[in-house]
Amino acid sequence: MEKYKNYTIKNINEEVTLYGWVAKVRNLGGLIFIDLRNRVGIMQVVVRPENEYYQLASELRNEYVIKVFGKIVERESKNPHLATGEIEVDVQKLELINTSKEIPFIISDDTTALEDTRLKYRYLDLRREVLKNNFVLRNAITFATRKFLNNLDFLEVETPILCKSTPEGARDYLVPSRVNKGKFYALPQSPQLFKQLLMVSGFERYYQIAKCFRDEDLRADRQPEFTQIDVEMSFVNEDDVMDIGERLVASIFKEVKGIDIKLPLRRMTYDEAMEKYGSDKPDLRFDMTIKDITECLKKTNFTIFQNVLANDGIINAIVVKNAASNYSRKDLDKLTDYVKTYKASGLAYIKYQEEVTGSIVKVLSEQELDDIRTKLEVEMNDLVLIISGERKIVKTSLGALRCKLGKELGLIDKDDYQLLWVVDFPSFEWSEEEGRFLACHHPFTAPKDSDVDKLLTDKAHCYSKAYDIVINGYEAGGGSIRIHDEKIQETMFKALELTNEDIEEKFGFFVEALKYGCPPHGGFALGLDRLTMLLAKTENIRDVIAFPKTASATDLMCASPSRVVKEQLDELGLTIDIND
Repeated sequence: MEKYKNYTIKNINEEVTLYGWVAKVRNLGGLIFIDLRNRVGIMQVVVRPENEYYQLASELRNEYVIKVFGKIVERESKNPHLATGEIEVDVQKLELINTSKEIPFIISDDTTALEDTRLKYRYLDLRREVLKNNFVLRNAITFATRKFLNNLDFLEVETPILCKSTPEGARDYLVPSRVNKGKFYALPQSPQLFKQLLMVSGFERYYQIAKCFRDEDLRADRQPEFTQIDVEMSFVNEDDVMDIGERLVASIFKEVKGIDIKLPLRRMTYDEAMEKYGSDKPDLRFDMTIKDITECLKKTNFTIFQNVLANDGIINAIVVKNAASNYSRKDLDKLTDYVKTYKASGLAYIKYQEEVTGSIVKVLSEQELDDIRTKLEVEMNDLVLIISGERKIVKTSLGALRCKLGKELGLIDKDDYQLLWVVDFPSFEWSEEEGRFLACHHPFTAPKDSDVDKLLTDKAHCYSKAYDIVINGYEAGGGSIRIHDEKIQETMFKALELTNEDIEEKFGFFVEALKYGCPPHGGFALGLDRLTMLLAKTENIRDVIAFPKTASATDLMCASPSRVVKEQLDELGLTIDIND
């Protein structure tokens, strides 16, 4: 019996046995039609009045589990929206395997049930065709991944889930040890140190479909536990790693979706991405790049702009083509409120119509308005949106506004896939909270050869051998060449202001390994959840994870996290002091 066979009109007169759930029952003039649903899809089965199982069929309800034996026949009334819409099964035998209580929501792709309800009854939600197809897709991606990497002599190696806490980035999830009371394991944020140690071990080419954990605030495309396609290799440079990475992604797109990705992928430096798109993960499916108009206003009499320029700030703009007449003052106020969430002080605008109008037109000269028009190549009915201030805030807020407008104005072709590498990331980023430079990626990322001498003297202008692969405005993955030289690693730790005690406590075993003939190496990781999300064309990562958490990191189905009994805490040597 072929449980997962897709039957079509070519299978007419074949006798089949089917198992599944009752999706719908209809009694039409004596004939009972049952939509039987299983992993393959929907098959209509028909029970006639003279059939000995007619009474049983009339008693069936939604989500009952049944077994059907019968013959495939051609349907009189065909359904072009179903893969099996030309056929049905004329029932000869019907067996009720199990009943179901009344379900809390209708199981259909266009369900209106609240997400919290669907997550509480996730095992029912997963019966929906649209979600099932996401996991068929996810399985195809992992299969294509293993096929591609195995053919290139990569070895799949599992690394530990219980490991050492090395809090230099996101928060670790901690696991108390019963045997070693007072001590903790950490769940890995990535297999970073272990995969590098595999290179020290001489494995040369490793990969893993790896489970990772980060205790951080959640959003639509982030979960506390996630899966990545983790790859590392020895004796390589940046070009070697990116070549393997983009070929893997292209292979996945071709095998899974039949989409041809043109290689090599475009490369864009981090600085260029921030300059033009205000993001290190630019969405290239539409234009509307950020333009610098600081020079156009360097002699302005407008006090706000004067103050910005006096404090080495910048004045940037985006042009929303042919949109001036579409945005009211109220609409623009909403956009102003939006950019303020990115710490922008405000949003100025100019409408270039038959008459030039806008929030700052009266404080700008005719020459300044003409210079802006020329610089931005403005046409009739264009809307210019302007933000001024500190460079990072200006770029980030305009970049976010650009993406918001791209979606709202329908500028994005959802069938389009635009991929690129963003390269040459900074080695460090300044943390206002900690008052020091932190590693932009992680402490083991190799600096550019030309910037090694800047690690201690010019951190703000030190760049690394790091690269991210970006798909449609999402960071789909990334990696770097790692530091394999013990002295450079020591300098990096010093640049991050780690004491000898910090280094020994957090990374002592790894630093020791670098002393035993560590080869040059590098790698990358692709976010399996995010890649599946992109190929499934959903914006909610929970749609591609079987049992996901909510935005507050809770599992509504299992009711976790939950309290544990005192005896368990005693075994671990722990006491909990929480006010209810």
